[in-house]
Amino acid sequence: MSTRRLGCPPPCLTRRSSTPAARTGPIAPRTALLINPFYPKDPHASFGKHVLTPSLALTSFAAATPAHWQVSYWDENLLDGRPPYDPMPEVVGITVHLTFARRAFELARWYRARGSKVILGGLHVLSCPEECAPHADALALGDGVQLWPRILADVEAGRLAFRYAASYENDYRDDPAPRRALLPRSSFLTTTSLIATRGCHNRCGFCYLATDGLRMPYRMRAPEQIAAEFAADNQPYAVFVDNNLGSRPDYLRALCRALRPLERIWSAAVSIDVTDDPSLIRDMALAGCTGVFVGFESLTDENLSDAHKKTPRTADYARRVRMLHDNGIQVNSSFVLGFDHDRKDVFARTAEWVEENRLECSTFHILTPYPATPLFHQMESAGRLLHKEWSLYDTAHAVFRPRHMTPDELEEGYAWIYRRLFSHTSIWRRRPEDWRAVPPYLAMSYLYKRSNRLWHFLIRHHLVHAVWRPLVELTRQRHLHYRRHLAAQPAAVSMVSAGV
Repeated sequence: MSTRRLGCPPPCLTRRSSTPAARTGPIAPRTALLINPFYPKDPHASFGKHVLTPSLALTSFAAATPAHWQVSYWDENLLDGRPPYDPMPEVVGITVHLTFARRAFELARWYRARGSKVILGGLHVLSCPEECAPHADALALGDGVQLWPRILADVEAGRLAFRYAASYENDYRDDPAPRRALLPRSSFLTTTSLIATRGCHNRCGFCYLATDGLRMPYRMRAPEQIAAEFAADNQPYAVFVDNNLGSRPDYLRALCRALRPLERIWSAAVSIDVTDDPSLIRDMALAGCTGVFVGFESLTDENLSDAHKKTPRTADYARRVRMLHDNGIQVNSSFVLGFDHDRKDVFARTAEWVEENRLECSTFHILTPYPATPLFHQMESAGRLLHKEWSLYDTAHAVFRPRHMTPDELEEGYAWIYRRLFSHTSIWRRRPEDWRAVPPYLAMSYLYKRSNRLWHFLIRHHLVHAVWRPLVELTRQRHLHYRRHLAAQPAAVSMVSAGV
């Protein structure tokens, strides 16, 4: 077997060979390897988003590893060559997502053939356990932080079971902090990926949180725990990877109080109804929030109703975006294309709205029926699925028959809207109104949006953090200056400026 070589032939990041080296050492007892498999990158989007933050799941499992076990972390997307094999780990844990399931199974077969015990976990294992079963010595279904110590104890005792299951209904505050010391800090924008809550108050039919068998009640960790984790990692910027950090406004307000003394910056995913309370947006800004990822999904109310998404009327979106901007918070909008009420004009209408409201960044997804979700069952029963080639269920390909356009037209529109929003003209059109914010905005836009070839170089040579750090620090300093100005204003003045 050949050694693994990872390259970047244009136009997108792809893997050239598939297996680690053939010669391996003996099994090393009490050693565990955690792998995040490689997945191809969408050439229309930014490669940079894949190295913004590391996988929290694997570092959390590492934190739950007993002290007498040696554990290591390997992310194939960092392009560092073949996964470790000398010494050969006794246990290999691999996270499985439907888009890289094939690669996960390749790795599983290779390690199992050489004596390692392979544990597969992740959402695809929960949604398609029968497909994953032939490739594993054990399946982990549910909360891996609870399961991982049990699995390793059973390996030690020689009684490894085939199936382990746990719910997400434990006290989330008892989970250990992720083991970030395992991470190559130079390879990520920031290693401080944080998760304060689990779940979401929405249950959209297309979202993976609606997967059959996945019950994730809303759980919160103590704000003081999160602030301590942020401080301990010694990074100026953190990314919250919560599904929706704003599902409980009272909790978010308490979290903001805990984060404010750190004088650091952060971003998070929220739904647009977080703007129901203007004072909460002010608290977020004062606590260091510089950006939010908002799943607008659609500008058509009927689409949102069909998806069972609880959200304000789309006619009010612009006012709410303005409220975030007035508090110095940038907006990364997310839109899903191909809903049943979308016609071919959806691409131009969405692009024009994004530009008109000066959204600093936008992400687009073709509607994708993930296995075992209500949308999947609906599409399958209606005979609208085109195939079940999971590697194409990546939100960049049309895998179903849209109602008012062809699959090819949907894919062409998806490619067009990325070209439009990544163009020089659109980037300039969406620049901030405050001229002092324009230079860092342009630098980040061009680095993030128009630098895929550069990203390949930065990833391979471990320069991601070094290149991003000056921009992050500039943003932090600007925000500290801005929030001093904001804090000096009475809250009532801020609400008036927000149009309340």
